[in-house]
Amino acid sequence: MAPAVPSAMIAAMKTPSSGRDRRHFLRLGTGALLAVALRSTSRAESAPSARNTKVSIVPCRDYGPGVRAAFDRSFDQLGGLGPLVKDKTVTVKINHTGSNFKAILGRPVGESYMTHPATVMAMTAAFFGAGARRVRLVESTNLRQPLETTLAAAGFDVNALKALGRVEVEDTRNLGLGRDYATLKVPGAGYLFEHFELNHSYADTDVFVSLCKLKTHATTGITLTMKNLFGITPNALYGDEAPSEDGLKGRGRMHDLKGWDTRDNPAPFDPPGSKREFFDSRDSGFRIPRILTDACAARPIHLGNIDGISTLNYAEGPWVGGREQRIARPGVLICGLNPVATDAVGTAVMGFPDVRAARGVAPFKPGDNHLVLAERAGLGTCDLSRIDVVGPAIEKVRSREFLS
Repeated sequence: MAPAVPSAMIAAMKTPSSGRDRRHFLRLGTGALLAVALRSTSRAESAPSARNTKVSIVPCRDYGPGVRAAFDRSFDQLGGLGPLVKDKTVTVKINHTGSNFKAILGRPVGESYMTHPATVMAMTAAFFGAGARRVRLVESTNLRQPLETTLAAAGFDVNALKALGRVEVEDTRNLGLGRDYATLKVPGAGYLFEHFELNHSYADTDVFVSLCKLKTHATTGITLTMKNLFGITPNALYGDEAPSEDGLKGRGRMHDLKGWDTRDNPAPFDPPGSKREFFDSRDSGFRIPRILTDACAARPIHLGNIDGISTLNYAEGPWVGGREQRIARPGVLICGLNPVATDAVGTAVMGFPDVRAARGVAPFKPGDNHLVLAERAGLGTCDLSRIDVVGPAIEKVRSREFLS
């Protein structure tokens, strides 16, 4: 497990008095504990093979009983869940971007831009069916209430989920139920981070799963299994109110440095594990692709699942302007054991002709291509010719709803 965080440091987080105090706090955390903290956390260092390029595509038209069958088929096409999850703790990062669960475009949020309860129920049942010992659902929210309450507001039947087996639910916006933050090191040089300080749930696990929607994104072009990990960074340490265990605001400063840069603050705050290069650019199209690549290197994804049953045709949420938003219905599940390969297939299924496109070319017009950055970091391949697609060919399920 990660080293303990001294009580004085926790107190400093709760009541930061100045930018200089915050900076000093961080240096205490990464200096006094450096010899211990930079050791990889016990279970987190088990990474999926970058050479496992098998990605499953399964048609699935709605969120009815067929979702479970579609997931079972997906996992069978990947070789079965048993070797991955039997007798293990499985942690699933869902995606509840924002906390407004009002229906949009006449449909529940699970059909447009948030994780749908049916996909979580089906996946959890499949994990226990394959012998998983424990399933933990995690997300970092901007709410102080327990994640169980938030899930219920989003339409989840938490009691039904817990009836499936040993199910735990934790909001990872701060320490949560843990005593310490876990230090997860970025292998190799990293782009902007050497390590991350995360809620214990991301280390205290055997298998890590990213469950996301098939969506585009205003900054990164696409938001799939890899982009979902931007939300594993706790608001308490990386949010706009950091460092504060009570902090709820999101990670706008991670996007553009506002409030963290010396141009805004003579004593800027250093996010835990950040490198000098973290302050080199305020361009979110440069920063975010590199931050999330580092996050995926530090907290490897063992299984990536993309819900393309029903989603938004444009952007990551209803707050993004620029085009008319509609409900898109690609009608597919995309699952893979390597996140780079899985997201490359997801990008192609959305209809984009070049998944290796440079910045300025759709879908990566707003920012650098994080699939290529991840490939360069050794996390996997985004070369479709080297990816083993199982199920219908991409051409058979390719959507045009994201292009217009």
